[in-house]
Amino acid sequence: QVQLVESGGGLVQPGGSLRLSCAASGSIFMINGMGWYHQAPGKQRELVAVITSSGSMNYVDSVKGRFTISRDNAKNTVYLQMNSLKPEDTAVYYCNAEVVEFWYSSPEDYWGKGTLVTVFA
Repeated sequence: QVQLVESGGGLVQPGGSLRLSCAASGSIFMINGMGWYHQAPGKQRELVAVITSSGSMNYVDSVKGRFTISRDNAKNTVYLQMNSLKPEDTAVYYCNAEVVEFWYSSPEDYWGKGTLVTVFA
């Protein structure tokens, strides 16, 4: 009923920038929180940044001052602007959204399939 599709990943040199996008589509009455997670090889998936429906933002300490999360509610889209990228940022980045499909529905979590970010000279 709901699909999340990420885009914007790729290969970038240390110190460079990328902007990730995630568009939600399908049966959507409203979206509560949206966020970005990443997973490096051999490591657990972890939270990078989250944003509420009202625009409150939180970040993992390692990306504060470098990454910015934002959303466009009219487009059901969340973005992650990544600046001053480091090799340790290399990972698959996943989009997450808590979606209310109908007015009477309870919120449910949905995940995208991920987009690869590689930071390497």
